[in-house]
Amino acid sequence: MNNRDKLLKFGAYTKALELFDFVVADMALMAGRRECERLVAQQMASADSFASNIEEGYGRGTKKEYCQFLIISRGSAQETAGRYRRLRHWLPEELVAKRIVLCDEIIGILTASILKLRSQLASAK
Repeated sequence: MNNRDKLLKFGAYTKALELFDFVVADMALMAGRRECERLVAQQMASADSFASNIEEGYGRGTKKEYCQFLIISRGSAQETAGRYRRLRHWLPEELVAKRIVLCDEIIGILTASILKLRSQLASAK
């Protein structure tokens, strides 16, 4: 199994890719709303960021660096969830709630992974 296949088995990563696809579709619902252009661009960037940080950290090859990138990724996932809360003024409530649940699932997986990596790093000392 190659590294790409291993990465695709990481639940937070597959869910991050799924969420990015949802963000693209959700932000398309807001197309043409000048007052939302910045929010839309930021939401796209934060959703892309947490998937990208998982990829970059995984590619670094050390547990310490991977852990740091997962922490950054978790922050971007929290940012994405928070912005969905603010986007409730323009998006259907049910859609917002579903996206926040998915963000929270990703945050939970990332947190567990970070704790596991930190434990492994501490044991190696």
